Amino acid sequence: MSGGEFMSDSLSDTRIVRRGIRLAFAVVVLMTGILLVRLGYVQIFQHQHFSTLARDNHIQFAPLAPVRGLIHDRNGEVLAQNIHSYNLEILPERVRDMGRLLKQLGELVELRESDISRFNTQLARRPTFEWQTLRTNLNDSEAARVALHQHRHAGVELQARLQRDYPNGDLAAHVVGYVGRINTDDVKKIDKRAYRGLRHIGRSGIEAQYESILRGTPGVEQVEITAHGKVVQSLHRTAPQRGRTLRLSIDMPLQKRSIELLRDYEGAVVAIEPQSGEVLAFAGAPAFDPNPFVNGISQEAYSALRESPRRPLLNRALYGRYAPGSTIKSFLLLVGMENGLDPNERVHCEGSFSLPDHEHRYRDWKEEGHGNVDAHAGLVESCDVYFYELANALGIDKMHDGMTEFGFGKQTGVDLPDEPSGLMPSPAWKKRARGTVWYPGETVLAGIGQGYMLATPLQLAAAAATLANRGKRITPQFLKALEDPRSGAQQPIAAKDAGHAELSGKDAYQLVIDGMRDVVHGETGTARGIGYGLRYQIAGKTGTAQVKSIPQDGEYIEEDVEKQFRDHSLFIAFAPVDDPKIAISVVVEHAGSGSGTAAPIARKLIDFYLLERLGLFADAVAEDGES
Repeated sequence: MSGGEFMSDSLSDTRIVRRGIRLAFAVVVLMTGILLVRLGYVQIFQHQHFSTLARDNHIQFAPLAPVRGLIHDRNGEVLAQNIHSYNLEILPERVRDMGRLLKQLGELVELRESDISRFNTQLARRPTFEWQTLRTNLNDSEAARVALHQHRHAGVELQARLQRDYPNGDLAAHVVGYVGRINTDDVKKIDKRAYRGLRHIGRSGIEAQYESILRGTPGVEQVEITAHGKVVQSLHRTAPQRGRTLRLSIDMPLQKRSIELLRDYEGAVVAIEPQSGEVLAFAGAPAFDPNPFVNGISQEAYSALRESPRRPLLNRALYGRYAPGSTIKSFLLLVGMENGLDPNERVHCEGSFSLPDHEHRYRDWKEEGHGNVDAHAGLVESCDVYFYELANALGIDKMHDGMTEFGFGKQTGVDLPDEPSGLMPSPAWKKRARGTVWYPGETVLAGIGQGYMLATPLQLAAAAATLANRGKRITPQFLKALEDPRSGAQQPIAAKDAGHAELSGKDAYQLVIDGMRDVVHGETGTARGIGYGLRYQIAGKTGTAQVKSIPQDGEYIEEDVEKQFRDHSLFIAFAPVDDPKIAISVVVEHAGSGSGTAAPIARKLIDFYLLERLGLFADAVAEDGES
């Protein structure tokens, strides 16, 4: 290559390099200009926005959960309270390896499979920026170990929280209910502002019914935090307002006695103060301990409750629907007199009844019959034939209209969630529900509280209270007073007037009440066995509800019938007759006659309430030793 050619190539390379440098310089100048313009825009026009973000980066608003209101019985005994509990909690977004963390924590505290399973379920359903509970109720040594090693585990905290506690366990579970953790379904329905900082919500019973009063009002705290989320100082605080204390009408000694007497059975007791409608006892057996539900009961424990043949989760006092049997005869007699029945007119009972031109026999409980009976004797001796005749004469429409006056087939209005209505059947109901017509034989069965007719123990007690009040209806009510948690000042809750059962006037009511008195105190009364030794008088009515039909020529022998097909035992009553302080219903499943099981339980409970709780008839000592 010649020297001229070399010099030409060199100059060409130099021009290319210089051109690249100028281009790079231009790009740098352009980018710098864009950066300066952007910086100026941010500094001038978006200063306020980024200033706010910077402040929020180290200042946060933390919700302050209110203390849930307490629940007391009428005497001040605690039914629901808040106790201190150590919980082990995790913030998932700060955890790099959750499996490794759980293994390490398992070396500090006992972690059952159910704890891990429940936590993993929460992990899948809830946001990672929310604290989630791994273990509740750590004992002191577990809490100390976690506190000692907490600094080694990012996203782990030992929290001292208040936890709902039910000191009476299963004794008042169906009344008080329980709280449970707020889940994703709840979040879709609740007012999120009202539940800031709260983790639990009322699930059943009084806890659910009065949730808005019990939960209180959340507060908020403005805090300064580090980049790692550690609180440096509190800047401002709006205190939460704790929930109000509820004083219920329940008398826990009577409630406990009710559970004791039902313990070996499946059944229910409801006792009401007739004048006010205050519910004194509301017992279902068997029941369950609500405490495990607070933080999430294990699947194994819940399955055991759910699959138990005794159905402890069923609130029988409220949701149990039973054929009321002969307990309705007092009310049907009033309906009859309202529609022209002469109470002195006699019916001949030979042990069975047949509709005209029908061969089917509707049997009386007394095989040989009761002979000639009027209204009084028909009620005292619970003559089925008398009430078959009465029902057939009235017809189902008049029966339906009259019985609903006493609350049958309707909700009582009690302050508990999701009360069922029971069932007072009618031709219109049957056409709507079953798509078929009403038959005369179904009217006959309704006359003794069988067939389609269904009532709850609560409805039966409320109806008994209406009789005690000579027609004045009451609305059963649990809330007796609201109590200020600081001052203790009480705000009484007035009874609700439910109107009057305008049937037949005072004379008719007196005739029925005299008959119910003789059910217990008369020589031929079906519950005369509980009347011995009483220094006051009870007005009552037995009932035996058939569970399985018997063939026309068959015979019911209790010992030969499997338990689940045996008759239910029922009894309603109020006492003292002339100044009623308590109205009661007792239903015992598959326990035979009302006089044999339900009535003796009612006698013991009425004795307990009148003699021991109210201190009436202090000198009364029952001859049979059951005072």
